[in-house]
Amino acid sequence: MSRLHISLWGSLIALSILWLVFEPNAYTFAPFFSLRGNMVQYFGILAMGCMSVIMILALRPRWLEGWIGGLDKMYRLHKWLGISALVLSVTHWLWAKGPKWAVGLGLLERPQRGPRPQLESGTVEAALSSLRGFAEDVGEWAFYGAAALMVLALIKWFPYRLFFKTHRLLAVTYLVLAFHAAVLLKFSYWATPLGAVMGVLLTSGVVAAVIVLLRRVARDRKVNGTIRDLRYHPTMRTLEIDVEVPANWPGHQAGQFAFAMSDPSEGPHPYTIASAWDASTPRLTFMVKELGDHTRRLQQKLTIGQPVTVEGPYGRFTFEDRSPRQIWVSGGIGLTPFLARLEQLAKSPDSGKQIDFFHCAAEADDGVIARLKAAASAAGVRLHLLVTPQDGLLDGDKIRTTVGEWQQASLWFCGPAGFGLSLRRDFASKGLNVGRKFHQELFSMR
Repeated sequence: MSRLHISLWGSLIALSILWLVFEPNAYTFAPFFSLRGNMVQYFGILAMGCMSVIMILALRPRWLEGWIGGLDKMYRLHKWLGISALVLSVTHWLWAKGPKWAVGLGLLERPQRGPRPQLESGTVEAALSSLRGFAEDVGEWAFYGAAALMVLALIKWFPYRLFFKTHRLLAVTYLVLAFHAAVLLKFSYWATPLGAVMGVLLTSGVVAAVIVLLRRVARDRKVNGTIRDLRYHPTMRTLEIDVEVPANWPGHQAGQFAFAMSDPSEGPHPYTIASAWDASTPRLTFMVKELGDHTRRLQQKLTIGQPVTVEGPYGRFTFEDRSPRQIWVSGGIGLTPFLARLEQLAKSPDSGKQIDFFHCAAEADDGVIARLKAAASAAGVRLHLLVTPQDGLLDGDKIRTTVGEWQQASLWFCGPAGFGLSLRRDFASKGLNVGRKFHQELFSMR
């Protein structure tokens, strides 16, 4: 199981165990409305746990990136936690509202309530109890807003520039829901480890939400660069952008990516860096393929001398392993991290490591192909070019036929997700330890 799966399921299981341990009625038979109260608490705890971790991940913490295996994996965890939070919060809402609807329809009979216990005034419990009605009302409306925003985030055709603006509103709904949770969490839980964990999660989430709303995320990782050159490759429908960065850019490893922003209304977009780092000529090269509204407009919008904000570097697709051989596979614009690595190897060879590089393209761009051949030759990498209409599709059999000792190799893939999944499954079926030896960046940030 990957660390991404461990993080997701571990969070849910840990909170579930804590609730089971410290909820005294968890193992006793209870009337329906007592069960309803327990389920409202349980699913509310899980939903707020997921939302709190989501807010922490929104800060792009580097210590967590290293453990999970890259910011791309963190964003995948962010997405799965968002889906989990949506499902859990809807379940929490249904347990809270459903029985009331059933009573109204005559399907259930509301139990007789005895007098509420008198709470000593001036205590924390009394203060929280006085806020229950308000917390329920604002929490319900915040849930509706958060649910709508989560659904929008999952709709791929929803424009990125609107997603970028609306997604920040989740921080506002989180603050309201954190208040809702703090007031309505069963008071006896606060004196237990469950309460301590929820306190840490809610406090961390609130701090993260404030940082997001103040637009202070990753401020120490941003630099102001300048566009120095633009080259368009019409066959690939790709714009190559050279950006000069200041001395405080920390440098990057080949294979890493950065967020670049030329238009604040569009927000930052992630692009793999297609050049190796050289402090004597502090420039970054991005190759941007026309895949959406924003990228199709870049050729008309960008100009030499234009300022660009760059944030990073991020990612763990850095070609670091102990395998004596490596197999690289790229499709289309997926060649960018390999271009950076070829440039790096030409300057600092990785002695003793044998590398086979398979690049697949629907159409051959003469300029890019010539550059790729020259870079591979300078780096001592064996290049295999496949133009799909002429050479057919690349599959595992072709790779294994070409690379005789493929069992000793690690495989580094960057390209269409379906292509990568197919190769991963194929090599797994042949006995390759894909969990350790198959490397692929999950380059989907929503």
